[in-house]
Amino acid sequence: MDDVWRRTIIRLIAIPIIVVLAIGGFSIARFHAPGKTRNDTTVILESGTGLKQISESLEAGDVIIDSWVFRMGVRVTGNARNLQAGEFLIPARATSRQVMEILVSGKTVLRRITIPEGLTVSEIAKVMASTTGLAGEIGALPAEGSLLPETYYFSFGDERSALFARMMTSLDELMAELWPERDSNLPFDSQNAALILASIVEKETGLAEERPRIAAVFVNRLRRGMRLQSDPTVAYGITGGKRPMARPLTLSDLRDESKYNTYLIPALPPGAIANPGRGSISAVLHPLTTDELYFVANGDGGHVFAKTLAEHQRNVSRWRAIQRGRKN
Repeated sequence: MDDVWRRTIIRLIAIPIIVVLAIGGFSIARFHAPGKTRNDTTVILESGTGLKQISESLEAGDVIIDSWVFRMGVRVTGNARNLQAGEFLIPARATSRQVMEILVSGKTVLRRITIPEGLTVSEIAKVMASTTGLAGEIGALPAEGSLLPETYYFSFGDERSALFARMMTSLDELMAELWPERDSNLPFDSQNAALILASIVEKETGLAEERPRIAAVFVNRLRRGMRLQSDPTVAYGITGGKRPMARPLTLSDLRDESKYNTYLIPALPPGAIANPGRGSISAVLHPLTTDELYFVANGDGGHVFAKTLAEHQRNVSRWRAIQRGRKN
């Protein structure tokens, strides 16, 4: 073979190699080049989505520059099967490699849901049903008073039933913490009774500083065998906790022979009327030391307390005068 042919063959072999190297170098540069997004971006990858669909979706959202470059980079680094499903936060101008590393890490965005104190199980279910990012049917509702109201964090796609289970576990853990430290000589001897009373305290006042005092009134009445005479228990007997009471209670409501009507039953109702928070639970386990047996609204969002029926009746008269003045 003469020199001319030898040089020709070398050129024919070298050209594809040079082209491949050039393309490879260009692709590597593109894989490490900053992306287009000027702001942080949230992306959601559904379970079972393939690499091609993922890459095309990222390119369509301007998260990456080139879907082909992204796919090649993912495969070359051995991560084709390591991309995780979920919701991810992609920083502004992230490179394709950085995007890949985020998707491989499995560090999903944490969403949160806040359950206010004093909601019933039915009301909590409605909150969860309308919360974006949770998945699955709610199914059978847990028992009233078995959920701990607080803020919970979850990832996109978490099951609603699993979140209910977490709320129940949180309450169990709280009771395991608080119950052993309860005051002695309380007029109840079970955690369930404590939660029932705490749910009543929760519905009676929205003021944290009043809870131990409200709890003391009910504890004093239980010790004396007096009826609790709590309006929220009557309302729960009427609505079953499925909706708020849309009207004031009437005298006929107070005579309703519901098992939750504490104007008639001489003890705690058979179950909780809401889901109490830590403050109300702690209040019934450590009530204020007082001789008070009555309370009524004071017109300013709180209550006025009394030791005797005569004093209470005067307070009630003042409250009714305030109500009449508001109607005029």
